[in-house]
Amino acid sequence: MILCIDVQYSEDIAYIAGGIFKDWNADEFEKVYKTTLSNIADYEPGQFYKRELPCVLKLLNQIKEKIEVILIDGYCFLSLENKEGFGAHLYNALNKEVPVIGLAKNPFRGNDFSKSLFRGGSIKPVYITSIGMEPDEAYTKVLKLHGDYRIPTLVKKIDSIVREMEKESHDFDIKIDEDNLSK
Repeated sequence: MILCIDVQYSEDIAYIAGGIFKDWNADEFEKVYKTTLSNIADYEPGQFYKRELPCVLKLLNQIKEKIEVILIDGYCFLSLENKEGFGAHLYNALNKEVPVIGLAKNPFRGNDFSKSLFRGGSIKPVYITSIGMEPDEAYTKVLKLHGDYRIPTLVKKIDSIVREMEKESHDFDIKIDEDNLSK
């Protein structure tokens, strides 16, 4: 199974979702896992893994299926010298047993280490890095992902799911406040 994960932050809460699918060209998840984590670390430039890793590990503890590859929104490496990004930290936390492919929407400064992939006639690429899998193989796999646009269908869907989780949480908070006011 392939796992596509994303995390959305709001104040000190993280909303985490992961969708699993079998085939690289799938357009729907077979199953989606969701969780939240509070008291998350503050964002530190170049140290994003400190914030993201506990969130993703919490989600992975829920998943029963055997995961063969993980897709993340971000980078596995941050330089040609293999400065580790979130993807590399995740790979190491998983005992180097599950390859990680990073799909980043924005270039990282000095971005001369990722493979640029232009999908669907877009003039902007996605930036591909990987660990536990050769970069050319990761590039080919991302090229196979379903979708006619720059961002693959399931990457967009998991992003929408975490955004909806955050929105629903805020809607719930507003409803509770309104209930308390009416008493």
